[in-house]
Formats: sequence, structure tokens, C-alpha cells
Amino acid sequence: MPSFPLKVTRLAFAQLEKASPALAGRIAFELFCRTPSRRPKGAKAKQVFMVGRNRLRQAQTVRLALSRGMAAAHLLPTETVGKNGHRILVVHGWGSRAEYLSDLALGLRQTGAEVVVLDLPGHGASSGRRLDLRIAAEAIVAAERHFGRFDGVVGHSFGGAAVMMAAGSVFPELKPLQAARIALIGSPSSMGEVFNGFASMVGLGRGSVGAMRNRAMELVGAQVEDLDGVSVARRIDRPLLVVHAEDDKEVNVGHAQRYIGVSPHVRHLWANGHGHRRIVSAPEVIAAVASFLAGADASAQVDRRVS
Repeated sequence: MPSFPLKVTRLAFAQLEKASPALAGRIAFELFCRTPSRRPKGAKAKQVFMVGRNRLRQAQTVRLALSRGMAAAHLLPTETVGKNGHRILVVHGWGSRAEYLSDLALGLRQTGAEVVVLDLPGHGASSGRRLDLRIAAEAIVAAERHFGRFDGVVGHSFGGAAVMMAAGSVFPELKPLQAARIALIGSPSSMGEVFNGFASMVGLGRGSVGAMRNRAMELVGAQVEDLDGVSVARRIDRPLLVVHAEDDKEVNVGHAQRYIGVSPHVRHLWANGHGHRRIVSAPEVIAAVASFLAGADASAQVDRRVS
């Protein structure tokens, strides 16, 4: 059953689009891009956040200037004596921030890599209360411009979608991400499906959905259908690890299944039982991602499960 705020939102859009579908679509897109509160929700989230904050105290924070605002990047230099020279970028998902990915970041650093954890705009220590795929991709490209070419990048949820857009030259004015290897964890592959799901959730009619799409094209600079990770994977043809839990209730497993057979360089890891958020802290997932980004063979597609 829809929550009370959602019922109110649906009612408001129903009334608004009777008067102006165009205005309803424009407002809906702004709501779609509005980022949630940065404060942890619930005791467990607060505990995880505080642990992550303490771990990141050792990091050097760099503020990256963007076309709108700035993004904060947290550098965790390696402590391994025999440094392997690898540099890895970690990108969080919608409503998350660097602190929630500290298990993953430290696990990657244990391989001898230098790790950069990025706060996307509207999240963590970055500015603003708005985020779309274009500005997210710009933040990722800005991180690579500042720190140098990344050997590997891992993105969770929305962050994974943004990584693919950054790598795939979806936004021509942005220099493409050059990272040699990409790992996606619980990430949507079709932003068109996400877009349509949101429009359905808030009860938009056809006219308002069209206006919402037009507004997205106007502000982001790409058709919603072009924001597709599978199309990018075909173009760039780089080693790609797709990690997903078949029980993920936030990003359905179909998004990961769409990558099956796309390229011989694509691997799948089904981390069942970890859902959408716990998956980034699962030791077996961290180990698999670390191994892949460190250069484990990805010449053949595999379908492997961990639990």
C-alpha cells in the first residue's frame, strides 16, 4: 500500500496535470533529481555511518569543481609496502555516501591499491541537493582528471550507472572515463526503465511523461533511451564485472541479466542473500571485486554464485 506522502504526491500530480501536463512533467523531473537527506536513517545506519566516518578520517579530501557546484573525493593512500601502483575509484549509489562504502574501500586498499571514494553531488561532503546522470558522470571524469587514470572503477547502484555513462561517451562534452576495468554492484542498466518506474509511481499521465522526458533531454543532453549501460558495454568492450543479488528489491535482477551475452569480457557474480545494500559490505563480494580490479582474467563470461 502506498505511503501517505506518496498518496499526497500522486493526488497533487493528478490535479496539476489536468491544468498543465507540461508543468507537471517539469516538476516531476525536478522531484526525480532531488536528493534525499544526508542524515542516516535509523540506529543501524547511524552506526555504519559513524564507523565509516572514523575510517575515512585518515583520508585526504579533495574538492573537485564542476559546472554546477563541487564534488568531494576522499583519497585513501595505500599502506602496503609493496605498492602495486593500482588506483581505484569507488562511487556510491543514490542516497548513500562515502562512509557507507568504507568496508569496500578498505578491502580494495588491502590489495595494495590507492583508493579514491567519491561523494556524488547532492550527497556526503559534496554540494547541492540535486543529482542527474550527466553531473554524476562529470564528477567521475573530474576525479580521473585530478588523480590520474584509474586502473579500475567500482560503482554501486546509481553510481554504477553513472560510471557506465562516464565511460561510454554518452555526454559528448565530457572526456570519457579511461579506467581499464569496471565493476558494477546492484546497478541499473536501463535508466529508461528507472525513469518509467518513477513516472508510474507518482501517477503521471502520458502527456506529463512526455514533458518529463523533454525536460530530461533539455537538462541532461541525452535521450532517456540512450542512458543504457548495455549499449555502453558493447561500445567500450572492456572487462566488466556485474555483481547482483537475485533477491535485490530495489534494483531488480533483470538489470544485471541484460548484460548476459553482451561481450566475452563480461563476468557475472550472483551474490544472493545480500539484497541491495548489504552487498557492498559482503566479504566475498569485496574479495571478488578486488581480485577482478587487480587484473583477474575476464576473457570469458562466467555465471558464478556466492552466498
